[in-house]
Amino acid sequence: MYALIVPASTPFVLLATVLGLSWWEDRILPTAERVEPVEAPAEGPLTPMPPAPLTELLSVDTPLTREVARR
Repeated sequence: MYALIVPASTPFVLLATVLGLSWWEDRILPTAERVEPVEAPAEGPLTPMPPAPLTELLSVDTPLTREVARR
């Protein structure tokens, strides 16, 4: 009989563990208000790089020669 109870109760034990950890994270761990503010980074915000220019795509039947390989 115990062989049937343990596998059947496993999902409930896992759910209780996740809910308990969630409660512990919300109530016990320090929140952002209690933690000292982190200094701003010395660098400015990153600016996105412009996209690299696309090279001409080769067709499937193009033979691979040295000239084509240099592109």
